Amino acid sequence: MSTHGNPLLEPFRLGSIQLPNRIVMAPLTRNRADHATGAPHDLNARYYAQRASAGLIISEATQISRQGQGYIWTPGIYTPEHIAGWRKVTEAVHAAGGRMFAQLWHVGRVSHTSLQEDGAAPVAPSAIRAKTQTFLETGFVDVSEPRALALDEIPGIVRDHGQGALNAKDAGFDGVEIHAANGYLLDQFLSDNANRRTDRYGGSVENRCRLVLEVVEAVLKVWEPGRVGIRLSPGPTGDTVDSQPQTLFEHLLGELNRFGLAYVHVIEAPVDGLDYGALRRTFKGAYIANGGYTRARAIEALGGRRADLVAFGRAYVANPDLVERFRTDAPLNEPDHATFYGGGAEGYTDYPALGAASA
Repeated sequence: MSTHGNPLLEPFRLGSIQLPNRIVMAPLTRNRADHATGAPHDLNARYYAQRASAGLIISEATQISRQGQGYIWTPGIYTPEHIAGWRKVTEAVHAAGGRMFAQLWHVGRVSHTSLQEDGAAPVAPSAIRAKTQTFLETGFVDVSEPRALALDEIPGIVRDHGQGALNAKDAGFDGVEIHAANGYLLDQFLSDNANRRTDRYGGSVENRCRLVLEVVEAVLKVWEPGRVGIRLSPGPTGDTVDSQPQTLFEHLLGELNRFGLAYVHVIEAPVDGLDYGALRRTFKGAYIANGGYTRARAIEALGGRRADLVAFGRAYVANPDLVERFRTDAPLNEPDHATFYGGGAEGYTDYPALGAASA
């Protein structure tokens, strides 16, 4: 069928990869990794393979270390079991014709002592507790009080991202996305209300961007730039927010231009005085827009060149065949919020495709 009039269905060259359309499956935490090992398994492979018609799938956030975990039953990418589990997923996605990046994640202060080795405090740029909750076996609870990372620990955070990137390559992913958004560790270093450090990682905009840039450099020792993206959230995530986000993110994107990354993936939370168009113009690579987009809004954004691709989250929870539904302007299944986090196949792999059982 012709894509005439629907830019969502046009092919796009993203870095080193040719995509069949401009529809991206956003990272979605679903808390369905193996309870004992944190490894993906057959059910996860089925879930992602069902959604392989997306131009690009970005995996759910995947912790690069035990310390990086903030929620129960989220997958890791730091043990042989994790790598083998993710290989099942990437093989299933590739067999279904898809392309998939791994999202590399360290939650920082958004964690709980029960998830940390020996009940340790979560780590953060500064010992400031986040006003947010995490998901444990018992449900949602307040996060724990963090401790500030010592200066000599920060190179280990960088190394863990590099090792996660290498493990993602071993697991068969097509590339990686660095998670520097949503109030997690890298975003905490960026934001002046979470980062009160007085060393080379705190204070000035340049210093607060330093860790993100070091992580990018570590990942680029493993992957070519055309297979690396980064996710940013210039607006507030809970109480992680910068006092001058326009200045901060224009500086960061300007610095990122040195590396020739495939894309920046921006969560466009509406904030007075925050000009996402200016951020898009600052960055020289592809721009993936994310933020409650409907089919109509996405078509408008692509047609007006306000974005190169659009990422969809909740729509992908309930619509494995979202591309076909956008092609035919079919109605969407409604997601069941009660089955978002944890559980099994219900609310995960049992949403129906158009006119048939799920693939």
